[in-house]
Amino acid sequence: MEKRDFLVEIGTEELPPKALRLLEHSFAAGIEAGLGKAALAHGALQSFATPRRLAVRVKRLAASQPDQRVERRGPPVSTAFDAGGAPTRAAQAFAASCAVSLEALERRMDAKGEFLYYSGVRRGAPTAELLPGIVQSALDALPIPRRMRWGASEAQFVRPVHWLVMLYGREVVPATLLETVAGNVTWGHRFHAPKPLRLASPGAYERTLGQRGHVVADFAARRERIREGVSAAAAALGGRALLDDALLDEVTALVEWPVPLAGRFEPRFLDLPREVLISTLEDHQRYFPLERADGALLPCFVAVANIESREPAKVIEGNERVVRPRLADAAFFWEQDRKAPLAARIEGLDAVTFQARLGSLGDRARRIRALAVQMATALGQPAAPLERAAMLCKCDLLTAMVGEFPELQGIMGTHYAAADGEDREVAAAIGEHYLPRVAGDALPLTAAGTVLAVADKLDTLAGIFAIGEKPTGTKDPFGLRRAAIGVIRILLEKRLEIDLTALLEQAARLARADIERIAVSAGNPVPAVPDFAGELYEYVFERLRAHYLEGEPRAAAGGARPVTPEMFDAVLATRPRSPLEFDARLAALSAFLVLPEAASLTAANKRVANILKKSEPRGGERAVAAVDPTLFKELAERELFEALHALRATVASAIERRDYAGALTELAGLRQAVDAFFDTVMVMDEDPRLRGNRLALLSDMRALFAGVADLSRLPG
Repeated sequence: MEKRDFLVEIGTEELPPKALRLLEHSFAAGIEAGLGKAALAHGALQSFATPRRLAVRVKRLAASQPDQRVERRGPPVSTAFDAGGAPTRAAQAFAASCAVSLEALERRMDAKGEFLYYSGVRRGAPTAELLPGIVQSALDALPIPRRMRWGASEAQFVRPVHWLVMLYGREVVPATLLETVAGNVTWGHRFHAPKPLRLASPGAYERTLGQRGHVVADFAARRERIREGVSAAAAALGGRALLDDALLDEVTALVEWPVPLAGRFEPRFLDLPREVLISTLEDHQRYFPLERADGALLPCFVAVANIESREPAKVIEGNERVVRPRLADAAFFWEQDRKAPLAARIEGLDAVTFQARLGSLGDRARRIRALAVQMATALGQPAAPLERAAMLCKCDLLTAMVGEFPELQGIMGTHYAAADGEDREVAAAIGEHYLPRVAGDALPLTAAGTVLAVADKLDTLAGIFAIGEKPTGTKDPFGLRRAAIGVIRILLEKRLEIDLTALLEQAARLARADIERIAVSAGNPVPAVPDFAGELYEYVFERLRAHYLEGEPRAAAGGARPVTPEMFDAVLATRPRSPLEFDARLAALSAFLVLPEAASLTAANKRVANILKKSEPRGGERAVAAVDPTLFKELAERELFEALHALRATVASAIERRDYAGALTELAGLRQAVDAFFDTVMVMDEDPRLRGNRLALLSDMRALFAGVADLSRLPG
């Protein structure tokens, strides 16, 4: 079968830089999915993305779909023909739907009788006819929160579209997408190559743009070119560049023809905190800071221009002129903020609203303080540093520096507290209480910072749940998922044994109390805030599911096998009071499931759960509260009762010590007694007394196992 390369390119106005990689990968994934759905054979796909284009090239794409053998069963012969043998409307309609004459249909016998059948070959559609629909579907599926219109066009896309390339081999695919007619003409760099560029074939795409268009179309190649250029420019100044991955991606998404240029700023600005300099250069200017081998910053930076200027010195001068006032502002804010100690802003917290129903930043700080003290007491830590840190942790939000550089919240609080002579752990905790800020971020290092970080996130969760703004679907405007995952990560990775259930209940009480107090002080009716602590528990512990199950399934600490969804649910059903308890139960369950007794006991627990579920007391009956040994009729039920009785204290002791593995190992010894019970005992006896007694015995058995995990939720 003939195969040719295919190229599609969407030329636009400048695309949002932080979304470019996602758009590129999603477009390629959509094209690949469409080709697979259409059963079009192809080779490798390569995606391209620059500020002004998204493109995908497909190698060796088949010229058409494969032919398909089609068989369809029609109406029964008895209804397809009348008594005289003439075809009925049912037969004629079936033939028409198959696009054949009645004579081309067959009669076949199957298990249900004699039917009309059609057998034939459906010719595969030409690829050129299918490509417009495939590309359109890929464009429609792009993750674009808000699409825009432009001019008089009704088309909608992330940015206005100016050209469309669709080449199959050397031929243009006839198509009009986003109200733009496909062709074989692309455009290069706005200034270096302002004339149209004709593409001879898909294979010439990168070469044409690179040699004649001054565009490095491949995102990864352009990123590497920037990395090498910035590193070389830094080395020429005797330093090394701080190559933050996110900044490198953003700069790559801002330029098509990268030209690194080194600049300088006044050495006096090096007296500012390191984070202030880096934030000014990276977040506000998209420049790469430089540092010496000892880690001290240099009064230099590397900017990446999108043009190869004939006078680079003037471009450098312009960049230096832009960054100078930004650094001067930062220096001014630093000096002004230091005129008053951080603690002087505590009273001001009460004048700043955090959330209308939850009160001020002062209210929030006091809730965090209460939670932090409760947690510190449980962990045996001193409460005084936490009380101080809790009341100071939001004060830097009132500083001029954080007002201008909000990304420095917490960081500036640490610097100001240290400059004021606050205790070192108190100062560190102010910055650490925001950690982890994003997925994969570092965790707090100090004991006070760790506790304060958990308290801050629990207050956020409880407060937002209390006002009924919990996340729905993919929307999470208050970052509750991030907060819950942060709590889970801190408690698990730092192995903190803390009663999270009690902390969640206290966080809920504190939020509810403030909501009621604020309503009363405003002269409003006290709002009805339903008890949401249980819902909050479910939300936080469900975040563990991703920890164990997303990506490659992982084992619990010390577990013998990867965690499955059923194992997770079996442990969650026991309502563990902490992530560490959850992990310990999972590890024990994992170790238990590799034992030879596990399959039989799991099946027995499922059977018991089903029996108990279906055995609601009948009319006039009451459930038996306790097993009565005098009602035993079979040896197997007495032996099971005695085995349970013998293990009850041992298992309870192991669970109290959180030796869940030991508890399940002991319970594994029940296999013989359980198997014998189900082999010889009729649970649902006609005698209601015997039936109730046996159900109570099974309920006791299930409760003993449920002290570790609900085995009935496991497959088997």
